Amino acid sequence: MARKQRIHYPGALYHVILRGNAQQDVFFENCDRYRFYLLLQEGVERFGYRVHAFCLMTNHIHLVLQVGEIPLSRIMQNLSFRYTSWINKKLKRYGHLFQGRYKAVLVDADVYLLELVTYIHLNPVRAGMVENPEDYTWSSHRAYLDKETVLWLTSDAVLSLFDQNGDKAIGMYSHYLGEKIGEGRNEQFHSGGLDSRLLGEEGFIEEAMSKAQILMEIKPSIYEIVKAVKIICDIDDEILCSRQRSRIGSEARTLVAWAVSEFSAGTVSEVGRMFGRDITTLSACIKRMTNKSRNDPAIAAKMSSVKEGIAVKAIKQA
Repeated sequence: MARKQRIHYPGALYHVILRGNAQQDVFFENCDRYRFYLLLQEGVERFGYRVHAFCLMTNHIHLVLQVGEIPLSRIMQNLSFRYTSWINKKLKRYGHLFQGRYKAVLVDADVYLLELVTYIHLNPVRAGMVENPEDYTWSSHRAYLDKETVLWLTSDAVLSLFDQNGDKAIGMYSHYLGEKIGEGRNEQFHSGGLDSRLLGEEGFIEEAMSKAQILMEIKPSIYEIVKAVKIICDIDDEILCSRQRSRIGSEARTLVAWAVSEFSAGTVSEVGRMFGRDITTLSACIKRMTNKSRNDPAIAAKMSSVKEGIAVKAIKQA
């Protein structure tokens, strides 16, 4: 049976779980955890998402992420790929670090945000690693208590639910969490509701599905992006798909891959299959083009033209 498509719309809040492949550890030293922190910080800056809570266990990771325009799939692909590369290089090994597809449940923030954040902060207690969640170093709980500073963490959304006064809100949050100690596993935070992708009442589910469907309908397809790039670069299919090395063809393919990753419901993997190119190569090309565009007006102008070209199509569809 085909996997259900991820549900995405700006502002969507997810409980994300990354598990080690075959239940293996994903952190081996403290420097690994600090590296993961750095990658989260860079992701917040690059992809514009919010981290409302996190808990780094030994063989799995819990995150509460709220996305912007960039879908969760791209965020997690970047995060897991870069962290896996770090571990493999450090340990001089190859292969997968994480277990297949990450788990993500789209959650009704208005109803479940507070409960989800405290549930994640209590994960080390439920696992028998500590008796007091404050004693666990690798979660956002201590930052919520203002005992640590995590600049890329968004804690105000939860704390403001208690009080607008910061100190008072922290005290009320701490008391609320203390009352939750001793509660067991909440299966709905792991498996969703009737639809395993979502957790919320019927009205929320209908609204979320509607938002996601509208967004899917107005996003340009890969073929629409290819068409726009061919016009802007003034090339035909022969050059675009040629196996011969050509600066013009390579630049055009990179523009397609970049636009797909930024604006389409498609993936770079699909672009790779279309052109017979390796996804790793395309991803590296996207990174080089993005960096080059900061100092090369010609490249920046082409990227802007592609964006404008496919935006016109999206507006017409909407």
